[in-house]
Amino acid sequence: MKKREFIAQDLLSKIYQHRDSPLEKLPPERRLAEEYGVSRFTLRKALEKLVAIGAVRIVQGAGIFINPGVGNNPLIYNSITEKKFNQISYRLLELHKRRPDSEERQIFGLTDDDFIWAFTRLRKVDAANVQLEYARMPAAGFADLTPDTIEHSIQQYLLSKGCALSHSLTHYRATTVSKAQAELLACKKGIAAMHILNRGILPDGRVAIFSDIIDIDYACSYVIPFNRDNLAFRQT
Repeated sequence: MKKREFIAQDLLSKIYQHRDSPLEKLPPERRLAEEYGVSRFTLRKALEKLVAIGAVRIVQGAGIFINPGVGNNPLIYNSITEKKFNQISYRLLELHKRRPDSEERQIFGLTDDDFIWAFTRLRKVDAANVQLEYARMPAAGFADLTPDTIEHSIQQYLLSKGCALSHSLTHYRATTVSKAQAELLACKKGIAAMHILNRGILPDGRVAIFSDIIDIDYACSYVIPFNRDNLAFRQT
């Protein structure tokens, strides 16, 4: 783990370790840099991550403030969601409108007479290829989907239509990159990757988008309450 990643994780851990007596501020940059034995530049990179995920805010001349309530809520972030939208770009590879297959009918609650959008795109972070995404969306309600829309954030597109997601159901599995995937991602065949399946669910229960993703630079961190019920179930 890179030093700045360790620092970000360690500071986040300390924020959650003080839930009973919440911290209001972190120590000054200079003191933190000395404690971790790193340069101010490395420390600032770690703090940038905490700012990006909403854990802290930096007020010039006043200090590093912990956002209220952050230690009392579950927190999940990954190598995409910690990035700002202007750091992420997309390139459309394919776009089709077609009938759904049996699995897609189940996912979206569609019939044989309905249509879906199916598209493949590359997702880049800081201009580097990181994800190959094959996604599907129901055509009904999203008739104005265009190639230009797909080369931008789908989440922002949904928000513009008043369709804010309420939940995501995500499955992760380790995999390796196939020859065809490597050609699209401009990487070596057989390198380690993460296979991610994700359903974006709307407040009314409908699935708005189903994504099948290969990510060659994936990292995910989360802080959630300990599940005592699951522990009890596993012990029976």
